[in-house]
Amino acid sequence: MELFPHLEIGWLNGWILLIFEFLIQGSLLLVFPKDVVSRLFDRSGWDKKQRLFTIVGKVFSLVCLALIVLTPLKVNPYLFIAGLVLYIFGIIGLVVAMLNFRNTPPDQPVTRGIYKKSRHPQIFSLFIIFLGVCMTIGSWPALLALLLSKLSQHFGILAEEQVCLKRYGESYRAYMERVPRYFLFF
Repeated sequence: MELFPHLEIGWLNGWILLIFEFLIQGSLLLVFPKDVVSRLFDRSGWDKKQRLFTIVGKVFSLVCLALIVLTPLKVNPYLFIAGLVLYIFGIIGLVVAMLNFRNTPPDQPVTRGIYKKSRHPQIFSLFIIFLGVCMTIGSWPALLALLLSKLSQHFGILAEEQVCLKRYGESYRAYMERVPRYFLFF
């Protein structure tokens, strides 16, 4: 890992891994029904503070994305392989979570499949994907931007849970008590 990685536009930069993730996620969103896609991105019921933290998180996400695009992949075999393994697990988790989400009726909370292990597997999987890419490029600044992004976006996750509590009531509260937010952590 480098504190000051060399930034350049190149064919073998971190962006090459993100293209695969974007193609998979984009393809799923294109074939999902419109009501499922709109439910995925619904932010109604959020207050200004929650929206602000989410915007700050998105700014850090853009910084992380820019660093990934401009940083060449590293040849360090251990770090690269570890990052690639995380990336692949993240891709698998994201696909499974999106399919579980799609197969749940809109009037019910998503509690089946991978959602039995985590209340937010899509967000967690995206974090694992980007963590893996940060490792393959060996960039401390990209990793720091990723962590700041996810810390800020955590408030959006809390807002989403409040909206789900209002929408689904006691069944969602019981789900929150049974299932951790991020797989291992309540």
